[in-house]
Amino acid sequence: MKGRIIFTLLIMAFSISIVYSQDEPQKDRHEFKTIIEIPTTEVKSQNMTGTCWSFATTSFIETEMMRLGKGEHDLSEMYFVKHSYLDKGEKYIRYQGAANFGEGGQAHDVFNTIKKYGIVPESVFEGNKLDGEHNHTELANVLQAFLDAVLKKKKKLTPYWNEAYSKVVDVYLGEEPKSFEYNGKKYTPESFAKESGINPDDYVELTSFSHHPFYEKFILEIPDNWTHNYYYNIPIDEIIEVIDNSLNMGYSVCWDGDSGRENFLRTEGYAVVPDKNSDNEDKTKPEAEMSVTQELRQDLFNDFTTTDDHLMHITGSAENQEGTKFYYTKNSWGTKDKKYNGYWYMSEQYVKLNTIAVIVHKDVLTKDLKSKLKIK
Repeated sequence: MKGRIIFTLLIMAFSISIVYSQDEPQKDRHEFKTIIEIPTTEVKSQNMTGTCWSFATTSFIETEMMRLGKGEHDLSEMYFVKHSYLDKGEKYIRYQGAANFGEGGQAHDVFNTIKKYGIVPESVFEGNKLDGEHNHTELANVLQAFLDAVLKKKKKLTPYWNEAYSKVVDVYLGEEPKSFEYNGKKYTPESFAKESGINPDDYVELTSFSHHPFYEKFILEIPDNWTHNYYYNIPIDEIIEVIDNSLNMGYSVCWDGDSGRENFLRTEGYAVVPDKNSDNEDKTKPEAEMSVTQELRQDLFNDFTTTDDHLMHITGSAENQEGTKFYYTKNSWGTKDKKYNGYWYMSEQYVKLNTIAVIVHKDVLTKDLKSKLKIK
């Protein structure tokens, strides 16, 4: 009888401990305090597409329009995607298949499209969807197969391939209007772009790699730079200064970098560079981070560890309970099941290590940096 009582008491104690542990909230490793938060538009989802470059840059442009006093607008990401596919297909054929073709792109692809084709609102052109969501899996495969079929026998091009290719793109993404009405006014994509206040020539693309001279321009050797655009090359510490100066002045930053590593934490909503030589087992406090150098960045770029796999939109800054700086970053993976409603916190060291490039308004550059880069 005594044994049964003891056994019962042990079971009760074990059950209470389980209930207590389940009820006790797990403490977050990082407690973030907002320092700067720039007004922006709502988080969207790129869904089953490789078009983060368009979503991040479109968000950046929407935010710039707000800063310029043009109001809040929901712009069409798929308009930029469609015209990039059309231009990319043309280049792929002209290079006889020896050019990059796929879903990826760069922030400058959006600005290049604005220069040539303008801007349209989302309500005017949202692109065709599957079950209410963007899904380009079939689209990407079909377009690649079409272009490869055109080149298959490497004979003289027919006069029909371009029109046929354009029609395939139309079927999958829809036909955009030549003119439209928006907020009670009539526009063309070009006139709407002009009224937006966005001048593509006001924006500069910065990178930081030592296999080219600093303070000069070069064509960054990454696959998604299919347009062979030039980037201004500056030391990574100065990239950080540009980002900080931009945020302090009320300008956001379009960020291109590597989010494919294990330290870009999907569930926790933050990204860090843990110091492997430190004891980071205590998950109730922030990880100790390594100090990132220009040399380390270059080594990881040289061995293809760092790639340009994702673009996001930096709209603010924060610090954790230990005063470590983080960048408040708007992602394009929607808000469902996202810890910070679709935003991520990237530490300064993570940004230093994983940045491929940033686009900023040239007004955030210091006079000294403008002089070194020969930017007026």
